[in-house]
Amino acid sequence: MSSFSLDGTDLTTDRLVLRPWSTAELTAVVRDARPAHWAGDFPAEGDRVIAGFLIEAPEGLTEYGHRQIVERSSGLVIGSIGLFWPPHDGCVEFGYGIVASRRGRGYASEAGRAIVEFALSAPGVHTVQADVELSNPASVRVLEKAGLRRCSEDATTARFRVTAPDPSRR
Repeated sequence: MSSFSLDGTDLTTDRLVLRPWSTAELTAVVRDARPAHWAGDFPAEGDRVIAGFLIEAPEGLTEYGHRQIVERSSGLVIGSIGLFWPPHDGCVEFGYGIVASRRGRGYASEAGRAIVEFALSAPGVHTVQADVELSNPASVRVLEKAGLRRCSEDATTARFRVTAPDPSRR
């Protein structure tokens, strides 16, 4: 059973909506505006970095690009998640972040499962991966709960990966 439904360009899970960024929202992030539909501690630093990147390279604003994470119960933007598109040799990487006020509720894992499943259904993708700093054990658990397995590591970083059951069908 799918961990998300696709409604237009939104990915919807039990508790979240993963919604593509609009240009107006990206501009609000870089200008430090405070729309009412953002959690009080959104955006985090990572969201600012992504917003700046997407304003400079708007080709990242695709169906397979970066998305806001919206808490369905409140309607507030509580983080972001996205694919670093296009894939390279059938592999696409993703990154994510949830604001501190909403951590510990399983939101990052729920969003991660949805974006991984969505990515693996995309044309030409058979592998999804993410890198995590080993000093962030909560993020390690997020990736494990999202179905990824550790495939390599160095002194500071681990790489996690999941591969579609039959990549020849992609």
